Amino acid sequence: MTDVSRETKALAAYAALLRKWNPAINLVSPKTLDQIETRHVADSRALVAVAADAFGSWLDIGSGGGLPGLVVAIMRPDLTVTLVESDHRKSSFLRTAIRELGLENASVITGRVEHLDALFAANISARALAPLPLLMAYVARHLTASGRAWLMKGRNWRTEVSEARREWNFDLITHPSPTEPDAAILEITGIRHV
Repeated sequence: MTDVSRETKALAAYAALLRKWNPAINLVSPKTLDQIETRHVADSRALVAVAADAFGSWLDIGSGGGLPGLVVAIMRPDLTVTLVESDHRKSSFLRTAIRELGLENASVITGRVEHLDALFAANISARALAPLPLLMAYVARHLTASGRAWLMKGRNWRTEVSEARREWNFDLITHPSPTEPDAAILEITGIRHV
């Protein structure tokens, strides 16, 4: 019998916490509750894989139920992960999850990302937070000049990129989503306002 890794145990414990808290707070869509591991966590794991060379600080904005931020913290204990969430109940969930999962590399800021002083993160992630043109303003405010944004976008990502390019110049690498054929992880660098 093989030992289950610390990471596998932590991800399973996190999924259990999501299931426990979701009826009260709606951390993920109730329709997708049975897909926590195969959709939500799998998406976040894919992000961690494509960002394998990331280092330093990681800022997850609009963290909600901790996707992808808590998965990043679980899988990359070498990173300092800060989760930003404006909803106090969701922030309480995130703090509870961090404590119960023993994630010493993670912390939570309760507040609106657009109202926070610049956090100068080396990496920023977001999933289902806002359309890309709006998201770019948040990312530009909090990302270091040499940093990278890792934005998880759905099937309309191409349209959102076109719209964002009206106001922003940036370098883009796209990574396919493992769970949604038309979705993508956008790796964005070199952000500057037009």
